[in-house]
Amino acid sequence: MSEVIPEPETDEAIQGLWHRFKKTADPAAREGLILHYSPLVKFVAGRMGVGLPRNVEQADLVSYGIFGLIDAIDKFDLERGFKFETYAVNRIKGAILDELRALDWVPRSVRARAREIQRSLAELEHGLKRSVTDEELATHMNLSVDTLQDQLAEISALGLVALDELLNASERDSASVGDLLPDPRASDPVAEYELDETRKALADAINRLNERDRLVVTLYYYEGLTLAEIGNVLGVTESRVCQIHTKSVMSLRNRMIEPIFKTS
Repeated sequence: MSEVIPEPETDEAIQGLWHRFKKTADPAAREGLILHYSPLVKFVAGRMGVGLPRNVEQADLVSYGIFGLIDAIDKFDLERGFKFETYAVNRIKGAILDELRALDWVPRSVRARAREIQRSLAELEHGLKRSVTDEELATHMNLSVDTLQDQLAEISALGLVALDELLNASERDSASVGDLLPDPRASDPVAEYELDETRKALADAINRLNERDRLVVTLYYYEGLTLAEIGNVLGVTESRVCQIHTKSVMSLRNRMIEPIFKTS
């Protein structure tokens, strides 16, 4: 029976566990790595839990994410030279998203409204060649502003999923729009070039958002603030920040799919 290894506290101890696990597949070393990196799961689950329906328990998200962490530990290549945390966060996100999709926690009506709003947003931005206000979008959809904002709040969780899927929805470890974590395969010159071009396109898309929307995206994905904390900065409610975040994500998704602001 393998010895129990306590959670390491130094980089040297962690590296020792990595080399031991990769060389001998020692389950005790594997367990030590899982214990050490488990806070990553709680962090990701906490970020992704914002805006999800109340019936989705935080403990369930953590449970789903643990499978992603284990998968990341098993598949991580020490020789690539990438930081494990960067690789693991995307694997954890992917595992949580896979389980949420399997549970089909979002009603079809909500998904339909999300598609309608995103389609309308793309049409309006394509015509105006700029970000649009809630009032303009509501008018375009023949809705009141209050109704539009209620719908944005309802589909806010879909906005989070869309952001994580923006670069490549078919690959669990694809870099996300929010944090643009490096692709572990970026040592391939072609992949590295494509990722660099994606970064440039994303930066351009974010810069074209209006000031308030750009601030929400920056504070949430780059500064790590919660929606409540962003609300305090902007002087609005957490629910309003959630609405702004959702519309901003939809706009970014449209811009990354099609260069709608470029004139022919």
